Amino acid sequence: MKDLNEHPYLPKLKQQFAEGRCSRREFLRTATLLGVSATTAYSLVGLTAPTANAASMPRGGTYRYGVRVLDVSNPHTYAWYEEQICRQVCEYLTKTTADNITRPSLCEQWEASNDLRTWTLHLRKDVNWHNGRQFGADDVVWNLEHCLDPATGSSVLGLMKGYIMDDAGEKVWDANAIERVDAHTVRLNLKVPQVAVPEHLFHYPLPMLDPEENGVFQPGSNGTGAFELVEVEVGVQAKVKARSEYWGKGPYLDAVHYIDLGDDPSAGIGAIASKQVHGWYHVDVTTLPVLQGLDHIDIYQATTAATGVARTRVDEKPFDDPRVRKAMRLAVDTPRVLELVFQDNGLAAEHHHVCPIHPEYKELAFMSRNVDAAKALLADAGYPDGIDVEIACNNNEPWQISAVQAMVEQWAEAGIRVAMNVMPGAAYWDIWTKAGFGMTGWAHRPLGLMVLGLAYRSGVPWNESGYANPEFDRLLTAAEGILDVEERRVAIGELQTIMQEDGPIIQPIWRNVFAAHTKQLKGFAMHPTQYIFFNELALEA
Repeated sequence: MKDLNEHPYLPKLKQQFAEGRCSRREFLRTATLLGVSATTAYSLVGLTAPTANAASMPRGGTYRYGVRVLDVSNPHTYAWYEEQICRQVCEYLTKTTADNITRPSLCEQWEASNDLRTWTLHLRKDVNWHNGRQFGADDVVWNLEHCLDPATGSSVLGLMKGYIMDDAGEKVWDANAIERVDAHTVRLNLKVPQVAVPEHLFHYPLPMLDPEENGVFQPGSNGTGAFELVEVEVGVQAKVKARSEYWGKGPYLDAVHYIDLGDDPSAGIGAIASKQVHGWYHVDVTTLPVLQGLDHIDIYQATTAATGVARTRVDEKPFDDPRVRKAMRLAVDTPRVLELVFQDNGLAAEHHHVCPIHPEYKELAFMSRNVDAAKALLADAGYPDGIDVEIACNNNEPWQISAVQAMVEQWAEAGIRVAMNVMPGAAYWDIWTKAGFGMTGWAHRPLGLMVLGLAYRSGVPWNESGYANPEFDRLLTAAEGILDVEERRVAIGELQTIMQEDGPIIQPIWRNVFAAHTKQLKGFAMHPTQYIFFNELALEA
């Protein structure tokens, strides 16, 4: 694969790296986003790209994986990132790997215009659907249009609304916004510049589905991946089996069986301890001490921007008053919550949902606890005696329950009396965008921009708080078009400040993520979003 014409920003990027103003990871991430192959990007800064020896991988075997088996029938509307089934069958145009660098997948390479308003996607020509039909531009156009149709309800709309939808968010901004150039080339003609298009194309509800199946995924569904789905029973199990013909790496396994172990962490511990499963997805900081005592498994960990937010519905009292929301933030001691819940396995958060590991994070004065200021804000908002509210919690994530319990005790000192409504995960996800107050887990994203667009842009499907701030939207859209990370950091700092003063969330911590797998598993790397690419993995006898 040859590299396309060099983007004019690359010389400045190389200079920033040479002067120490840009980390190696940010250099590689930005260079690859601009269409430079990973191999060339490494060579530009005197590094050698890592390689894998596929010949040494053992073949055969069935991997048994403990993970919730949810309703996988509508991939473009997935709202839970632990889904690992569809991605083995239906692939993505790009692929953000464990090092947070986005690489080609079904899209062989791409190029961005100087102003970041035109992105040309060159598709692979050696990819066929399982039924033998060649994958091409028509498939990509259909998938993008399906996800961007508000009637679909896909969170892809939240990422792309600012640059590809009209002002009302009802349709693409121009008839030529998603342009079929030829059978293997698609061009995105954007309303405004956007720096993260390749990363958006790997957003987990954007797998390439066969248009003939109209967005439905089920056993026997067509795909381009290394596996095919043969069985799925929600809440029980699912099975995928390897295909003999696959364009990419692997597969080395014969099959993967997904086993739903329910909500009780003890079931997961028991299953992996007894070797009923080879690996377990739902490893939590509370289960680590037990798992670390098992000598047949390896524990993996990644520093991430995964988090949980206690989010309010800003269209419901008392949360409709920004003074109440800020009071709730000021009443929380986030370093203490981190200490109680995660010890040193994370970072204290600052209530703005941009993580210190994000390249565009702007360091602000830390928002420390101030109970007196919280009480004063409540009184000023008309609640001199405090407030009584209820928070909905998801019992699938024990650490979230512990974090909420810690915040409940701290809130009480400011007159914020919070009752906990702990419910099964399935029940919580039925009401997660409706509850007046709820604790929601959010996955890692490689850019702070991405989660701000997904969760807080006005009118998008995953805006669970109903937050709508025109100035926030304006600044976010502008920041999304800034390629230079130093300039983008200034813009993000303004957004962080808006979130702390006016935003809808109380955010206690950033958390590391964990996984447990048998020592027999080969080729595994811990992805910060906990994705698994089973076609790349093998099971040693």
